[in-house]
Amino acid sequence: MSKMPLPLAVSLMIITGIIGLSVGYYLTPEYRLTMYEKNSMDLGRADRWVDQRYINAMIAHHRAAMLLAEQAEQNSQRQAIKDLAKKILSDEPGAIAELYEWKKAWYGDTRQVADPLVSQLGTYDEKYDLRFLNALISHHEEGLLMTKEILTKSKRTEILNNANAVDVFLSDTLKVFKDWRSEWYKI
Repeated sequence: MSKMPLPLAVSLMIITGIIGLSVGYYLTPEYRLTMYEKNSMDLGRADRWVDQRYINAMIAHHRAAMLLAEQAEQNSQRQAIKDLAKKILSDEPGAIAELYEWKKAWYGDTRQVADPLVSQLGTYDEKYDLRFLNALISHHEEGLLMTKEILTKSKRTEILNNANAVDVFLSDTLKVFKDWRSEWYKI
């Protein structure tokens, strides 16, 4: 048996490595196109993983609302904000659970989505509720970008229905938050 020349062996190893990386990259795009890795709401192309990327991004979105609400529940002294925080903390876990069920059923994916980074609103002062409202307004605007994007990319009925419902909810509550901000802070 003759030995393979070293340059040919090295070339074959490099080519095999590149092919392996390319195949892996193609088969697992959910790892390269997620909302928080890219710091944007871009869900990527309308491929077979777009719904999974949406699910992961929406789980993170709901968790962000909860993390903000936990701060407001502890620190706000305004009853409307405390009531809103309580509602967020009671409603969001159900929405998150449904998304995790879809993720497991459709993709066999049981991994937990990491909590996103959210604004730290600080201790209570006269502008605390303004900081909370500004954070929620920004949060809702980002969520609306995500729902509008998935509505153009998904073909799955459950995802489209979810995105429509979330879009209506975010639009309606965004108006409420802006009205409160205007009424309370004249902004």
